[in-house]
Amino acid sequence: MSRTPRSAAARARGLGYCGPVSDGHELRRTPLHERHVAAGARMVDFAGWSMPVQYTGVADEHRAVREAAGMFDVSHMGEVVTSGAGAEEALQRLLTNDVTQIAPAGAQYSLLCDEEGGVLDDLITYRLAGGEYLTVTNAANHAGDLAWMKRHGERDGVRVEDAASSWAMIAVQGPAARAAVASLADGELPARHRSAPLALAGVAALVCGTGYTGEDGVEILCPPQGAVALWDALDGAGVKPAGLAARDTLRLEACLHLYGNELTRDRHPIEAGLGWCCKEPTGFIGAQAVARERAAGPRERLVAFAIEGAGIARKGNPVRGGGVVTSGTMSPTLGVGIGMAYVPAARAAVGERIEIDVRGKMRPAVIKERPLYRKAA
Repeated sequence: MSRTPRSAAARARGLGYCGPVSDGHELRRTPLHERHVAAGARMVDFAGWSMPVQYTGVADEHRAVREAAGMFDVSHMGEVVTSGAGAEEALQRLLTNDVTQIAPAGAQYSLLCDEEGGVLDDLITYRLAGGEYLTVTNAANHAGDLAWMKRHGERDGVRVEDAASSWAMIAVQGPAARAAVASLADGELPARHRSAPLALAGVAALVCGTGYTGEDGVEILCPPQGAVALWDALDGAGVKPAGLAARDTLRLEACLHLYGNELTRDRHPIEAGLGWCCKEPTGFIGAQAVARERAAGPRERLVAFAIEGAGIARKGNPVRGGGVVTSGTMSPTLGVGIGMAYVPAARAAVGERIEIDVRGKMRPAVIKERPLYRKAA
């Protein structure tokens, strides 16, 4: 029996955006919008942006990333630059990780928390030349993140500036991704968790050894006016365009958190399994609350699961005995329904069996080790 296709609104909300969708307001467009339309992409409203959810099909795009190379337009993401004397100290107060450990040209994952330890966003911060730091925010959270960082970080000698309009961003991921990008570069690509200013097909760019798929690859920031030329060059190098839907199935197989799903202001880092990027001795905002949770132990923990038999769990499906699914999909790689859920800590062990209420039908599932997918060595 065929399933009723989900609406554009449902697809966007399934990808983590819970704000207004398709209400007739003017959508923002990335510099690559016309390329997406020309390629026949299905466009949706995502956080107020017109974004490609898929081109040739989710499974096809997913496999391209797992087997070769795919590229994603992620120009809707936000950027904040923190600079000036005291920038490192200001970010140490704002971010949960130890900013002093970011190497020159390095990258670091961290969270932005409120005073009670609730998660405001998850972020990547790059240490650039000249004492500047570039922090990449989630699209739906950018305005709030910027205001929070200005409020709590800006002071004499420290500037916190919105840089979102200065950058377009393309993620190139997959086992053949680095080779494809290297063929366009005027220098050596950076290692993982490092960045380097390079020219790609003649376009000045900041190339970063980061990603959101569980595969090798890079994320490229470039001036908006250079995005089309770079996209076309990558296309010519054999990199396949991929949409938000494949990005979601890829990150879910790799058990990577999505803000609005696994992370919210109502959830703390310890229950989300992100205690490793919280260094309470630095005194970040929310550190005391996080320390208390770490000491007491969370009531619920985030787990990965695989459905046993037919069925696909979705965000919001309840778990029998307590808990809720945060993300769920059919895994193109594993061939089964997978997802992540918060469950009572006493039932969070790998191998524990759970039941998920999927539209009134109980679906058996088993808790699995994270990540669900590991790239080939």
